[in-house]
Amino acid sequence: MNTNPILFAVETPLDFVVSLSENRWQLIVTQKHPVLAGQEELIKLTLEDPDEIRRSKSDERVYLFYRTTGTKRWTCVVVKHQDSEESFLITAYPTDAIKEGDILWTR
Repeated sequence: MNTNPILFAVETPLDFVVSLSENRWQLIVTQKHPVLAGQEELIKLTLEDPDEIRRSKSDERVYLFYRTTGTKRWTCVVVKHQDSEESFLITAYPTDAIKEGDILWTR
């Protein structure tokens, strides 16, 4: 029995799949960013159809997916990309600033 079921797995514009486990999502919405509770579809959409994807300046395997949610407001979904396995969602949060980093993809 899987004690950490996958909430969803989606393909990104960079042609890799990102998965989100139920346990990770619960950590995000209960301890890190409760404002995202009930926003699973927004997180999926940000991964599937972002406005922009950047590579983290501090870790070349970390990608930042941004999607506009209002005037000068974005949802940021942070993903660890692993070539040999399915990539996974580290965290997600609302933001009013896009971090620096190489732009990998833009709409």
